[in-house]
Amino acid sequence: MTDLYLGIDLGTSGIRCAVVDANRTVIAMTRGTYRDTSALGWWHAVSEGLRHLHREIGDNAMRRITCTAVDGTSGTMVLVDAALAPVTEPLMYNSNGFDAEAALIAPHAPKGDITIGPSSALARLLHLQSMDHAGRGVYMCHQADFILAKLRGTGGASDENNSLKTGYDPVLCVWPDWLELTGLRCHLLPDVYPVGTPVGTVHDHVAEQFGFSASMILKVGTTDSIAAFLATGANKVGEAVTSLGTTLAIKLMSDTRIEDVAHGVYSHKVGNHWLVGGASNSGGGALLAHFSLEEIDALSMQVNPDKALNLGYYPLLGTGERFPHNDPAQRSVTSPRPPEDHLFLQALLEGIAGVEAQCYRLLGDLGAPAPCAIWTAGGGGKSDVWTQIRKRIVSGNIRTAPHTEAAIGTAMLCIDT
Repeated sequence: MTDLYLGIDLGTSGIRCAVVDANRTVIAMTRGTYRDTSALGWWHAVSEGLRHLHREIGDNAMRRITCTAVDGTSGTMVLVDAALAPVTEPLMYNSNGFDAEAALIAPHAPKGDITIGPSSALARLLHLQSMDHAGRGVYMCHQADFILAKLRGTGGASDENNSLKTGYDPVLCVWPDWLELTGLRCHLLPDVYPVGTPVGTVHDHVAEQFGFSASMILKVGTTDSIAAFLATGANKVGEAVTSLGTTLAIKLMSDTRIEDVAHGVYSHKVGNHWLVGGASNSGGGALLAHFSLEEIDALSMQVNPDKALNLGYYPLLGTGERFPHNDPAQRSVTSPRPPEDHLFLQALLEGIAGVEAQCYRLLGDLGAPAPCAIWTAGGGGKSDVWTQIRKRIVSGNIRTAPHTEAAIGTAMLCIDT
């Protein structure tokens, strides 16, 4: 009987559970839906996904799952008490406007630190703390931390990737002393471990509820975007992943850590290397502002990807950009518009590919290695026309990844660590 490994992914629209074997073969994938946006809504969705998984693979296979890890959206968090009951509503990864909290951070944070600004995860945590009027909070849980806590029956553990934007120092491996100067109740902060570190076994009640072995090991996980990187199989310095979802996200494996807030660049630690990159506000959302998915499919058949239009577009869904430069006032550039819709679509695709190329050039200028292979994740990777345009504008080394589901990457993390 071979061991099996479970990855649980908490995405923006629902959860996914993936089981793989030691050869990284995917055995099963199931889903769960959020009934609401509360932390208990997350757990309800995970429970639904695990029940579906039990029905699909059966008792014997469930007991062969020897290790589980969880990934979640970066910067989503909640305060809970000692019994893991939420004492606040969660704040999601995209919540912002915490100007008062940013003013508390600015005098103390190092220049250019990732915690600076009204949309930072640390500003979000300070606001979350202010919501706990009775001071009942015992643990601050990132989204992945909360599900891990529910599985193990206690809180207080997180990983270096989820903790980075909250202020954790991955070089010194500490929560820095200056955090207390912001007014943060530092007792809320979790113990932080390298990605994939075992932190205990499944709680007996949870094991009985879902059919797990009582000896199943739990490991701290990562963020959803890093899990998607791991799912592709990329693991060497110079390998990169471009995620073409609603937004354009890039991660490049480097032996050097790079941080540059002015350009929206930061690094997550994975093993002995760094995943360097950032997230642009360009991407699929900017396409869907003009065309439906059905229209994109139909118009793509008329596009000649080898005949460049070079209209200099910079498509954005709204105002503001994060990477390759951090400019909240930047406006979308989608003119002049060609008279034919398929040419307009091509100009948009070229524009987003141009942003992607700028991102990789910037990372090189900052000291990252040139990408030797760029794997593609996200829905945009299914478009042959877009792939051909990207090969012309970005790199000829663009490849289609065999797997891009974050849950699969988190399951693979259980094998590799």
